[in-house]
Amino acid sequence: MKRYLLMAATILPILSGCATYEAKPLNMRADLPHQIPHITVDVSTIPLPKSENYHFDPDDGLDITEVAILAVVNNPDLKLVRDDAKIARAQAFDAGLLPNPQLAAGVDFPTDNVAGSSYTALNLGLNYDIRALLTRSVVMAAAEKKVRQADLSLLWQEWQVIGRARIFFSTNLYQERRMQALSAYRNLLADRYERTQKALTDGNITQSGADADMAALADINRRINDLERKITESHHELTRLLGLSSDVKLHLVGNVVLPPIDKERMNADSDQLAYRRPDLLALKAGYESRDLRYRQAIIEQFPAIGVGITRANDTSDIHTIGMAVTLNLPLFNQHQGKIAIEQAGRQRLYDEFENRLTGARGGIAQIMDDQQLLEKQLKAVRSEIAVLEASVQNAGDAFTAGNLDERDYIALRTSLFNKTLEQIDLEQSAIEQRIALQILLGGDFPRVFDKERNPS
Repeated sequence: MKRYLLMAATILPILSGCATYEAKPLNMRADLPHQIPHITVDVSTIPLPKSENYHFDPDDGLDITEVAILAVVNNPDLKLVRDDAKIARAQAFDAGLLPNPQLAAGVDFPTDNVAGSSYTALNLGLNYDIRALLTRSVVMAAAEKKVRQADLSLLWQEWQVIGRARIFFSTNLYQERRMQALSAYRNLLADRYERTQKALTDGNITQSGADADMAALADINRRINDLERKITESHHELTRLLGLSSDVKLHLVGNVVLPPIDKERMNADSDQLAYRRPDLLALKAGYESRDLRYRQAIIEQFPAIGVGITRANDTSDIHTIGMAVTLNLPLFNQHQGKIAIEQAGRQRLYDEFENRLTGARGGIAQIMDDQQLLEKQLKAVRSEIAVLEASVQNAGDAFTAGNLDERDYIALRTSLFNKTLEQIDLEQSAIEQRIALQILLGGDFPRVFDKERNPS
C-alpha cells in the first residue's frame, strides 16, 4: 500500500503542472477598422530614425512618418510575421527541455497454490535515453539561431512595410500635383472650347476648328478620369497596408522629406551589407542553424543508448535491483538520409545568401546609375520650364493686348503643361528610387550588426 501511495504522490504533482485546453473560436465577422485607431505607440520600438522623439497624433493628419508608424503597428501581414517569431521562441523553449525518463511497472499474480509462491511479484524500471544529452547543446544552439532568424526576418519585413508606406505617401502627393496640373489645363481648354462654340454659332469659324478644340477637351477629361481611378487604387492599397477599411478617409499632410544621399556613407554601408541588413543577417542565422542541424545528424548516426535501473521482487518475495542497457543496432539505417538532407539544406541556404548579397549590391549600383541620369534629366527639364514660364508670361501679355493669336498662346501653355507633367514624373521616380535605396542600404534606419562582428 505504501508503494502505491508513493507512486501517487509522485504522479499527482506532475499532472497538476499540465496545461489545460482553452478554446479560441474563429472570428467569422472579422472586419478592418473604419476609422484610424487612437493607439498608444511605443515609437522607440519602431525601426525609424529618431522615432523615440516623435509624437504620433493622427488627429491633425498623417505625415509620412506617422503613416510609416501606423503601418508597422497595424499592418495585418506583420501580425503574421510576429506570430512566426513567437512560434520560433516557443520551439526554442521546447528544444531546451530535457527528455523525460521512462517509468515501467509490472505486476504478476501467482495462479498456482505452490508452497513459497504466494507473494505478488512487482517490478519497477526507470530508463533514460542518454543520446538526447549528447545532442542537447547542439539542438538548443540551432533553436536559438532560428529565434534570431525569426526576429531579423520580422525587422526586415518592418523595413519593407515602412518603404511601401513611404512610396504610397509619395504616390499620393504626386498624384495630387498631377491632378492640379490637369485641372488647371482643363480649365484653360474649357474656356477655349466655350469661346470656340460661341464663334461657331456666330459663324466666325468652321466646324473643323471647333471639333479640334472639343477633341482636346475630351482627351484631357479622359486623362483626369484615368488619374481619378489611379488615386482610388492608391487609396485602397494604402488603407490595406495600414490595416484599415477602404472607407476610411486619410488626410495626408506634409511632403516627402528624405536625407540627401551621402555617397561616402553609402559606399561604406554597401561594403557592410552582410553585417547590417536584417534579411542577410536572418539568412546567416538560418544557415548557422542548418549547419548545427547537420552536425546533430552526424552525432545521431551513432547508436542510441538507453540506461536504466530496475527494482523487482518475485512471487517468492525475493527482492532484486539491477541495471539495463539498450543499444540500437545500426544495421539498416545509419542516418545517411537525414545527413544528406541537412547537408543539402545547408548548401541551399549558402547559395541563397550569396545570391541575395550579390543581388542587393547590383540593385544599389543600378539605382545609383539611375539617380545620376534622373538628376541630369531633371536639371534639363527645370531649365526648359524656366524658359517656357517666361515665354508664357510674355505671351499672356501679348495675347491680352491682342498682339498674339490664341492658338499660339494655347500651344505655349500646352508645352509648359507637358513639361510640368514630365517634371512631376521624374521627381516621383527619383523619390521612389531614393526610398528603395534606403531599404536596400538601411539608409536612415537604426543600424543592425551581426553580434559576432560589429564594424565601426
